[in-house]
Amino acid sequence: MLKNLTINNFRCFKHFELQQLGRVNLLVGKNNSGKTSILEAIQLLCSRGNPEPLLEALTNRGEYCWSDDIRRGRRERELDICHLFHGHEIESGSEFSILASNDNIEKKLFVSIEKQPIDSRGDSEIESDESTSLVEDFPDNLIELAFKILWTDGNKREGWKRSLSSNGGLSEDYIRRWRVIGKPSKNAATTQYITSSSLTTTNMTDLFDQVVLTPEEMLVYKALQTIEPKIERLASITSKTLRNSESRSGFVVRLADSDQRVPIGSMGDGIWRMLGLALSTVCARGGVLLVDEIDTGLHFTAMEDMWKLIWETAKKLNVQVFATTHNSDCWTSLASMASQEQNTEDGITIQRIEPGKETGVVFSEREMVIAAQRGIEVR
Repeated sequence: MLKNLTINNFRCFKHFELQQLGRVNLLVGKNNSGKTSILEAIQLLCSRGNPEPLLEALTNRGEYCWSDDIRRGRRERELDICHLFHGHEIESGSEFSILASNDNIEKKLFVSIEKQPIDSRGDSEIESDESTSLVEDFPDNLIELAFKILWTDGNKREGWKRSLSSNGGLSEDYIRRWRVIGKPSKNAATTQYITSSSLTTTNMTDLFDQVVLTPEEMLVYKALQTIEPKIERLASITSKTLRNSESRSGFVVRLADSDQRVPIGSMGDGIWRMLGLALSTVCARGGVLLVDEIDTGLHFTAMEDMWKLIWETAKKLNVQVFATTHNSDCWTSLASMASQEQNTEDGITIQRIEPGKETGVVFSEREMVIAAQRGIEVR
């Protein structure tokens, strides 16, 4: 598990640190304090340079544009990568880094903007240090900027570099073809990311396919029954039309007092959110679960059961959890769960993110329980 996290020049953070991380970590703080950016940073670090999470993060925020690049001779959608860098501007030499440590082990993601000759195109994997001194021998009209990602873990080193357009954009087409062009690391941590708008039907059915007829399938039923105890069975409808739909379709349930199949979309936001949480936690085995606004769609009476499910599953399947919330009921429910469980010391933390501060404020399991009991606000 990650014990400490250091972010430099990424999004709203010039420099920021999270310390004493546990198995379950709830990030709290005001709007625009950087909670979601921390989830993105962890996702990028755990991806070991795979650009697909980069595409996902920028697309979710609408950080893309359409560009006519004379050099490429066609119009395409580009990722506006300048927003990843502190200050929203890039030039040769711009960089950001994400570093995590656990005892004596360090993992680092380093991203930089470099100059390169136009002919080199930069569509390459990084296997050794590359010299950029020859770039100075080229006239300005034969030089372009390139986006470079380098991931290191001890002696392990992976990365790639891609030329930027004349407008400073990164080709989305290149990232979408990554699984064909590149070589995604087989050792990358399994990472599941649930945004505040929940998972799509396609995401949900893909995750369900991984757990159906396994022991973990029962954990999914248990999660749904915390909201609707009558649920007995869950099934995925494999219709291509439904799977590609952005609506809450693709699943039906059977209730104890009915012989009819009930579309899960008719059972409310809470069921859909809980299904996504359960599937994502189970499918993050040995990796990391990231959840933005974890309380979305859940009534406060279901939150303590939700935390119990996540805590027990995370321990069983060796998952580290990072979630955000603005909800008072959400963090007090976590504290209540922690006070009733055994062996949670150092396993559950609340991390308060404060704008302008370079270090998060850590509340241990004991401190959060005391704060909840005494009505002390930790957000």
